[in-house]
Amino acid sequence: MKTLQATLIGAILATGANVSAASGVDAKLLDILLTNGSISAAQHAELTADLARETRAEQRAQKKADREKLDKKEFTAYQQTAGWAATTALRGDMRARHEAIDIEDEPKFDTRPPGASAASGRDRNRQRFRARLGAFTQVNPEVEVGIQLASGNSPDRRSTNQDLDTYFDKKPVWLDLAYIDYHPVDVPGLKVFAGKMKQPWMALGDVAWDGDINPEGFAATYQRKYGTTTLFGSAGYFILKDNVDGEGVQWKNDMRLHSLQGGVAFDAGDRIRLTLGASLYDYRGDGEEAGEPAIALIANGNTTDEFTLYEGFGQMDVVGLPVPLTLYGQYVVNADAVDFKTFTDADQDTAWLIGARTNLAGIAFDYTYREVERNAVVGYFTDSDFASGFVGSRGHKIKAQYDFLKNFNLTVSWFLAESDAASRYNRDDAGVETVTIDLNARF
Repeated sequence: MKTLQATLIGAILATGANVSAASGVDAKLLDILLTNGSISAAQHAELTADLARETRAEQRAQKKADREKLDKKEFTAYQQTAGWAATTALRGDMRARHEAIDIEDEPKFDTRPPGASAASGRDRNRQRFRARLGAFTQVNPEVEVGIQLASGNSPDRRSTNQDLDTYFDKKPVWLDLAYIDYHPVDVPGLKVFAGKMKQPWMALGDVAWDGDINPEGFAATYQRKYGTTTLFGSAGYFILKDNVDGEGVQWKNDMRLHSLQGGVAFDAGDRIRLTLGASLYDYRGDGEEAGEPAIALIANGNTTDEFTLYEGFGQMDVVGLPVPLTLYGQYVVNADAVDFKTFTDADQDTAWLIGARTNLAGIAFDYTYREVERNAVVGYFTDSDFASGFVGSRGHKIKAQYDFLKNFNLTVSWFLAESDAASRYNRDDAGVETVTIDLNARF
């Protein structure tokens, strides 16, 4: 019986006919075999049932193949029309802030007589918000494109804050990021950037660079792990001002920044991990070709127009304690500090910061103390919140953050500083106190 069944089914299926035709032939053949007595009625019934099962199985397989073919066709069409959406991540944040700034000996309000020019102080007590939204698309396995928009009172490089003001007017939106990231699969750990990008270097403190600054130009970063040791580095060429000296259109006529950084992170024991590194920020094309001082880089208390910054930084993470502990610091010296009026050594050319972070009862704490001399860093780029964004300052920052829910927190920061530049009426250790209270939501 089994031999007869296999022979019949094999012969029928070998005909190559379609399913419906084969089923018709099979049924007729079985009927003929039953009529001439070659098979019994029981055998006929069993073989008919077997053939019916074979037919249903073939029909199901055909439907599955047709469905897969249709799904692939639809997916291909989807990729051609809106496939970018599948490889694009939308990321952003919203922050509501109350900010109070009190600078010693600055006027608290505008006391000008009628018809006189404004002489308002630098003190502030205001409400602000920050909104940022970015789209980051993986164009192919080796190329990513990032574009981000942000709020802001102005195109200020150090701030995306928008004041609550101007009678409910609509608020401006600025292009905050626009870059291409090329990361070849043949060189793992290498990334090459072009455009307006996030800072490509590691920054353990904000003495030299405010966190909101996104430099413009070209950069490359590299990171490689060897067991528990990680090597990292970056190099960059950034444009600050095109044809700054008015003498031509070649690259030497542009004000530019060359950056170079290298570092290592490694385990120094079972409980300690160290990160050590050094950086160079070399500003060039600042007008020296024209034989005159360029004041384009002099801001917020600087008295020099020459900057070649050398930075050393380090961090120690300690585990196994009752609470987590991180200690960190940075040291910066400007090797080219020359007074732009007298062309003599401008002095006051160093800056340093030490800090500690921990988490206690669900609250993250961060404390730093810093001293930033007048010509240690570029006043345009240093932290805009400490001492109201002025160099020639020293003091404390205390920050506490509590996460209410996932991606939603309350942050309170207190800056207690002294500055030789923040007050226009007190150039000797004027007190500068700033308090910010932030509600932050990220997505």
